[in-house]
Amino acid sequence: MTQRVHWVVLLLCFGLMCHLVTGIFMDKLANNKLCADDNCVYTISLARAEEDYNAPDCRFINIKKGQLIYVYSKLVKEKDSGEFWAGSVYGEQYEDHMGTVGYFPCSLVSEQHVYQEANKTVPTTDIDFFCE
Repeated sequence: MTQRVHWVVLLLCFGLMCHLVTGIFMDKLANNKLCADDNCVYTISLARAEEDYNAPDCRFINIKKGQLIYVYSKLVKEKDSGEFWAGSVYGEQYEDHMGTVGYFPCSLVSEQHVYQEANKTVPTTDIDFFCE
């Protein structure tokens, strides 16, 4: 009886974990990124959106003109690809999107303040393009 209960608990836990780990790995946008540190956790700069941008898929974030964005990494441009930065929106009026990190075209923003130089080249991983 005790062994049967253990199996039921184990299967329930496994079933719950399966629901927590759902998502999809999307195509990579680049093989390398520029960061301020080896783990790309420190803010590089603060940028202001010059235009609205509607995210085409879950790798990207929506931005609105005038919105402030913390920049954490800059993808290294590759042949026939766009140039994208990774960041999160900032500001109380965007509270529902704060903390969401995603990519956006760097051509649509202007850097307002550089906190530290993005001088570390770090390889991108599949998790950089994972969507929940």
